[in-house]
Amino acid sequence: MAHARSIAKLFTSRETMEGAGVRLHRAFGYHTIPDFDPFLMFDDFRADRPEDYLAGFPWHPHRGIETVTYMLEGTVEHGDSMGHVGNVDAGGVQWMTAGSGIIHQEMPKPINGRMGGFQLWVNLPRAHKMMDPWYQEISAEKIPLVRLPGGIQIRVISGRIGDTAGPVNPVIADMEYLDVSLDPDSSFTHAVKPGSMAAAYVISGSGRFDQQSKDDLVNRSVVLYGQEGETIGIHAGSQGVRFLLFSGKPLREPIAWGGPIVMNTQEELEQAFSDYEHDRFIRKKS
Repeated sequence: MAHARSIAKLFTSRETMEGAGVRLHRAFGYHTIPDFDPFLMFDDFRADRPEDYLAGFPWHPHRGIETVTYMLEGTVEHGDSMGHVGNVDAGGVQWMTAGSGIIHQEMPKPINGRMGGFQLWVNLPRAHKMMDPWYQEISAEKIPLVRLPGGIQIRVISGRIGDTAGPVNPVIADMEYLDVSLDPDSSFTHAVKPGSMAAAYVISGSGRFDQQSKDDLVNRSVVLYGQEGETIGIHAGSQGVRFLLFSGKPLREPIAWGGPIVMNTQEELEQAFSDYEHDRFIRKKS
């Protein structure tokens, strides 16, 4: 019988300001390194008031990471130094690999007065830090929805549920990103690959996220599981629960992080900012 993992750390995302003045909630980031390795940061930018997000994220650089934008409502207009222009619409995903360097902008816009989504930062391993930048745009209809017995629905962004694979192929091997919804009082058990970290972020409803939980976790709760065990188990509360689940194999590499750039050494970080200041940031494709 598979052993279930227990919650190692539990906290609530905190409000912060980013970009040109976007009010959002940060689930984890710089101050939680290396707990979520290979993931660096997770932001929840759901908002009811346009003044909380319309300033957006004007042109800025990235190097050494991947950014994963997943929209629930509204849209994000984007453009980048590779010449790409478009929208990430409700239910869709943009998976951008910054690699050696990209400059882009992201501007949230409401649709029918609603806007909300999430951005996950994924660290690139040393061997891929300076790879050519590229990105994948996946519309909502291309993300498979798996329905399991017992009132379980899963949108598979990356990874696999049974025979159904998500459409995103990240640089990081053995990574998954799932949007899971459970009916009231239903239960969900999911296998986690040995050696991988696993975390969950509650986005609506409530539920218990391990066998030792006494209280239901609610919106904006952050769950980091321990390494011992082969599965994770969640039991939904009386209103059901919806959460994002992500797991991946830790890189266990040194991190030098400065704003939108994440490298392995301070020297590499300083070089990146020097490249940006002296118009050498965007490199020709290899």
